[in-house]
Amino acid sequence: MSGEGVWAQVIGQPAVVAELRAAVADPTAMTHAWLFTGPPGSGRSVAARAFAAALQCAEGGDGTCHDCRTVLAGTHADVQTVVPEGLSIGVAEVRELVRIAGRAPSQGRWQVVLVEDADRMTEQASNTVLKMLEEPPARTVFLLCAPSLHPDDVPVTIRSRCRVVGLRTPPVDAVAEVLVRRDGIDPALAAWSAAAAGGHVGRARHLARDEEARLARKAVLDIPLSLVSLAACLNAADDLVGAAKEESDRASAALDGAETEAVKQSLGIGARGPGVAAASRGAGQLKELEKRQKSRATRLGRDSLDRALVDLAALYRDALVLAATREAGEEAPSLAHPDRRADAENLAARIGAEGALRRIDAVLACRTALEQNVKPQIAVEALTVALRLPA
Repeated sequence: MSGEGVWAQVIGQPAVVAELRAAVADPTAMTHAWLFTGPPGSGRSVAARAFAAALQCAEGGDGTCHDCRTVLAGTHADVQTVVPEGLSIGVAEVRELVRIAGRAPSQGRWQVVLVEDADRMTEQASNTVLKMLEEPPARTVFLLCAPSLHPDDVPVTIRSRCRVVGLRTPPVDAVAEVLVRRDGIDPALAAWSAAAAGGHVGRARHLARDEEARLARKAVLDIPLSLVSLAACLNAADDLVGAAKEESDRASAALDGAETEAVKQSLGIGARGPGVAAASRGAGQLKELEKRQKSRATRLGRDSLDRALVDLAALYRDALVLAATREAGEEAPSLAHPDRRADAENLAARIGAEGALRRIDAVLACRTALEQNVKPQIAVEALTVALRLPA
């Protein structure tokens, strides 16, 4: 790791790194509960994990010692991490965490609990965390990550007990520089990927490394100018929903098989003799695993569709910016999809600023519908019809 140690991973956030370093260096500046907020791709959980490593490290996060390496790898005994795989983080999961959090650290300096996507905690789970924050054990630190301070993301009661660390979307050139330095990506491809991903670090890396991801993005951004008839709208909806399902099926297949096999082995399913009784008791555990896997598949599909919708909204935003600046006779600022400027200009000419704004609203309404469990096919068909180009 570079001279910056664990902080080298936190891209384009100098003020955040300075604040966290100060807290590690000075115990009186330390707080028992931290809330990391910022838009997707800003690196909320990366910053939280680097902070956890620095807290456990005798050198404040050198990045090379056993403590730093195990925290970053997710294997440190005194750092518990919750990453929601399904649609929510339930109360049972959080109660188990709280139980561990109440113990003294076994080898590290702190007992650290890191909750990624804390906005997915159920109400009961949030209340359990709140109780712990009200009477925290002396050597326990809670690190919660959420997109914003909005009450929909984090209850006001939890927010008021946390020190808030706000991350921003890192500058595109900082993301490109990291792709070149750390991942060995060709500089031209790195610059394109960072711009196309709008500064979202994980997405930029994915676009740079995976041609399929680049083709999937192209297919989504080709949609707006193709919506010239009702048939084209319904076809586009089929393509969007189908692509999300394919991606979710692929990711699920890679995860589900190994998990199911591991549970079956631990239960002795397929065994003869004494193992049979244990295996019959394991039917409930397998059912529970299936339920979790189904929830995760739904979440993966929803996340994939959501990425497509965010890309679409950004293209209409570019059209809106171009139409509005043209009317005002000004120079357009930077675009979300600089490589699709010609498409954005074409859209601006055909639908104008008001038409672009209406379509952005339609995309946002579709995202809300999906979060409220409207069937994807119905929500996306309604969207593509609303996006149809004027004759």
